[in-house]
Amino acid sequence: MHEQTSEQTAATIPHAEGVSEDEFKAAMARLAAGVVLVTAHDPDEGPHGEDVGMTATAFLSVSLEPPLVMVSVRDGSRMDEVLSRQSLWGASLLTEAQRRTAGRFAMKGRLSDRLLFQDLPHDHGAATGAPLVRDALAVLECRTEQRVPAGDHTLVIARVLSAQVPHHGDPGPLLYFRGRYRALS
Repeated sequence: MHEQTSEQTAATIPHAEGVSEDEFKAAMARLAAGVVLVTAHDPDEGPHGEDVGMTATAFLSVSLEPPLVMVSVRDGSRMDEVLSRQSLWGASLLTEAQRRTAGRFAMKGRLSDRLLFQDLPHDHGAATGAPLVRDALAVLECRTEQRVPAGDHTLVIARVLSAQVPHHGDPGPLLYFRGRYRALS
């Protein structure tokens, strides 16, 4: 007789609506998503504050008037905690050449964000003080307008204070599809 661990059992037991976590993950893995580095400056960390970041694939435009975007952050994550206190943040839409950056900021149990930012070419936004990745497809500076609890995540809806498209050619976007980073072509 094969015994399942509690983690295996939880993944295969259907939700009330009938879909298991495994089925849901497999279906959603087929949705290609852009990759964004969400950043903020945490003024409460250390004598000069600390830059923090996380890789996000659940990021989208919500409204043109006013200009709003949304990012989904995992409850209890470092970014969730920072954005619950700090309303100003940034988003850098990554290029296919920035795959390493996406991977480093997505790692669980990673080194401190301070060390990750040391190796990352970036500037701090004038409107938010958030780190913005150089040579990204576009960079946005945002101010949180609303936080909406949604399952094990929080949807952070923010007004776009500044949007810039760097003038450096036309690199392709970095995408996340079937559990891997990919280029558009």
